[in-house]
Formats: sequence, structure tokens, C-alpha cells
Amino acid sequence: MQQYRPGGTTPLDPPAARDIVLLGSTGSIGTQAADIVRRNPGRFRLTALAAGGANPGLLASQAVEFGVEAVAVASPAAVPEVREALRATGSAAPGGQRGRPLPEVLGGPDAVAGLAARPADVVLNAVTGAVGLAATLAALEAGNVLALANKESLIMGGPLVSGLAKPGQIVPVDSEHSAIAQCLRGGRESEVRRLVLTASGGPFLHRSRAELTGVTPEQALAHPTWNMGPLVTVNSATLVNKGLEVIEAHLLFNVGFERIHVVVHRQSVVHSMVEFTDGSTIAQASPPDMRIPIALAVGWPDRVPDAAPAMDWSTAHTWTFEPLDNAAFPAVELARVAGQAGGTAPAVYNAANEECVAAFLAGSIPFAGIVDTVAQVVSEHDGGSPAVSLDDVLAADSWARHRARELTGTRVREAR
Repeated sequence: MQQYRPGGTTPLDPPAARDIVLLGSTGSIGTQAADIVRRNPGRFRLTALAAGGANPGLLASQAVEFGVEAVAVASPAAVPEVREALRATGSAAPGGQRGRPLPEVLGGPDAVAGLAARPADVVLNAVTGAVGLAATLAALEAGNVLALANKESLIMGGPLVSGLAKPGQIVPVDSEHSAIAQCLRGGRESEVRRLVLTASGGPFLHRSRAELTGVTPEQALAHPTWNMGPLVTVNSATLVNKGLEVIEAHLLFNVGFERIHVVVHRQSVVHSMVEFTDGSTIAQASPPDMRIPIALAVGWPDRVPDAAPAMDWSTAHTWTFEPLDNAAFPAVELARVAGQAGGTAPAVYNAANEECVAAFLAGSIPFAGIVDTVAQVVSEHDGGSPAVSLDDVLAADSWARHRARELTGTRVREAR
């Protein structure tokens, strides 16, 4: 935990400008990160961008605006369309941008990881899902500071990732883990009693297990607070996202699962808390705006002024906290089981869930069937040795996806 505690006093000189490689630039986290760079041109510079390739127009617009040196897309088929979009955007750019050379365009499964290995002050990994693992490993192996929004790669890789990272090399972007990192500045490691993660409860808070029957994808995608991609939004509805965050907190802060707790906080203002041995609890509160933890991650340990509007303390606020209903939402306890099993069990939990969410969104399984199927896949998994290699992780990921597709009746495709 000490790796999240900056030393010394506030520097007299402003922080030096940082070069940032942004992975997942066209997604929710990526576009907000770009906004932070846009508003702080003397502090941050985007040098490379990566995305899946489904939105070539936005990717090209970002590349031209920020004058990046390279662009990568995970899909090789998207390369020609991205190049064409870059040419069109570059020719239509204002005079000051029109003369810039267009960036190099890379494509394929290794292209995103290749950008993560480039020299940079910070690599922000905002790729969605398990495909972000290769980029996480590449950034760490290159010695870059990793601002991690792709929690799946840490959960899949487990000790493989945390063992590769030097102290302070991984800085969390998730609002909950950013909050914990900030709260840990308030005491020594020996003084920490427990970590308390807050959960909004998603769109189905206070529904019983029986009342979740018949939930539609449209309802599951209607999150009451956050605007996120479909996978993360459904994960929030099932509370799988919170289960993943419990495992992530264990790996980031080296705290046992028995000392990581979850409470429901509907207002999403207190993003997480740290309870200390003297009975004190330090909480981090801010509006539910991801630009705050994103800005802190890329600027860590320094804050970025005016990253987002602050709370209005001149008006009345009511904050509520309540226990999690594990009977209706068993995903968190299932994550604890997988996390405590260690080895490749967390990778199986994550991979099976990604496939089950896809099956739910396609109408193949009911909402409750997501976590039920994940639980069955996890129960069938032989975790093997706690010491895992990358091959072990990828094999477990592939097996879990294949088994989840069998159980959900979806078409069995080749594993990614």
C-alpha cells in the first residue's frame, strides 16, 4: 500500500509535461481522458492512440487534433478505413493542423500492445475486457507508468501482473480504487483495518431475486448514475463489476479478502473509504465524474486543477449506506471465492462473465442466468498451481469462454 503514498511536500515548480499513450481512446474513459489533455495542453501530450476500430471517424479526429505519432486498431480489417478517415480529417483540418504528417497506422492483435511498449510517461489502458491484458504486460515490461482502467487485465493476470509491476508503477483509474489510494495517504499501512468499496447498486437496487426475472437488456443498460459501455454497464447491474473490484483491490493494495468490504451507496458521491485501527474512517467524496480519477491517474501523485466541478457544499445532501443483498446479487461473494482460490480462477470468473453478458444482450439467457452460469463455470474449473504463467491464463480464459458458450447455447467460436 505504501506505493500509493507520495512523499515530500508540494513541489514549488509546476509538474513537467507528460507524454501519454491512450489505449481505448474512443470509449467512455478514452474520450474523457482526451478532454483532460485538451484542457491541459501544457501538462499532457498524447503521442499515440489505440482503439478497437469500430469508430474510425472519431479515432481519426482525435489523432489529427492531438497530432499523435501512431494509431493502432485491434482489427486488421479496420486499417484501410482508419487510413481513409485520417486522410479526410487531415485535409479538412484547420490550417495549423493541416500541415502535420498523418500518423503511422498499425493493425492486428499485437498492435495495441505494441503502442503500450513505446516510451511514454504514462500509458492509460482503457481497453474494455480481457483483450487489455497484453497491453498491460507490455506497458509494465517497458517500464512505463500504467494508469489502469482495464481492471480485467489485472484480475486475469493476478500475480503475473502485480509481480511484474515495480512499486508505484500501476496507478488505478477506477473511481473506487482511486478513492482508496487517496485515503491511504492518511495513515500508515500498519494502521489500516479494512477497505470499504462503495457500490451504487445498479438499476435494480432493492429488487429480490424473484423480481429480477424478466429483466431486459434495455433495462440492464439503464444505469442510474454512470455512462459506460455495455459490458461494464451490465456488470454494474449484476454487481459483477463490484466483484471484479474486490479482486482488484486485493491485488493493488495487498489486503486480504476478509478485510475488503462492500456497501451500497446509492448517491455515488463517496467513492470508497479506508477504516483505520483507531476507529477513524477516511472517505473520498466527489461528484460522479470520471474525469477526476482519470486526471489524478495521469498526473499522479499531483492533482490536476479543475479536472471536473467540485461538490456544491452550499446545498443540502443526503447520503445513504446499506448492506449488499448477497442473495439477490451473489456476484460479489462469487468473486471472493474465485479470488481466494487464486491461480487462474479469477481469469475464469472474468472470461465466463464476458461471454454470459454477450449471451444476455443477444437474448440467449435471462439476466439472472449471467451470474448463475459464471458460478457453474467457476465451480467446474481446476485452478491448478497458484503460480501461473501467461500461457496458463490464456488457456483458462479460452476454456472458460468455450464452456460458457456451451452452457448458454451460443455459437462456439474460436477463443480469442
